[in-house]
Amino acid sequence: MTQPASTPTVEELEEQERRLVFRRFTHEDAWALGSLLVETARERQAPVAIDIHRAGQQLFHAALPGSAPDNDAWIARKRRVVERYGAASYLVGARHRAKGTTFEESSRLDPDTYAAHGGSFPITVESAGVIGAVTVSGLPQLEDHRMVVEALERFLARL
Repeated sequence: MTQPASTPTVEELEEQERRLVFRRFTHEDAWALGSLLVETARERQAPVAIDIHRAGQQLFHAALPGSAPDNDAWIARKRRVVERYGAASYLVGARHRAKGTTFEESSRLDPDTYAAHGGSFPITVESAGVIGAVTVSGLPQLEDHRMVVEALERFLARL
């Protein structure tokens, strides 16, 4: 599936979050979603690390060839943005850019701890809200974001 080259608007990013919601999210779902992301990354020879957290517990992690320990640090920083704001890391950054500033300038949060760069997306359950995050790191931030969104779309279409 070819993704459009244009940068998504804040409204488009918010629509993704409204649409990509689970009825439930189990350990088995984390394994299946993570495995789907690994399969996608292997097909594209993408040098990424993949992580899925739920309620503070890491349920899935994979590091593909070409990824590095730095990708794990990026994963943690992007995931913390999702956990703090309850929104995709790319969306949080886009909201700041839409206001003519940057996350780093206006959030007053330590950039060594938080990164509003694309690649971490909230795991939202209908009856519970945001319960975790699925994160990819290793590509340019919009590509990280799109890889996660594409996997969520494919995964949720199967349910």
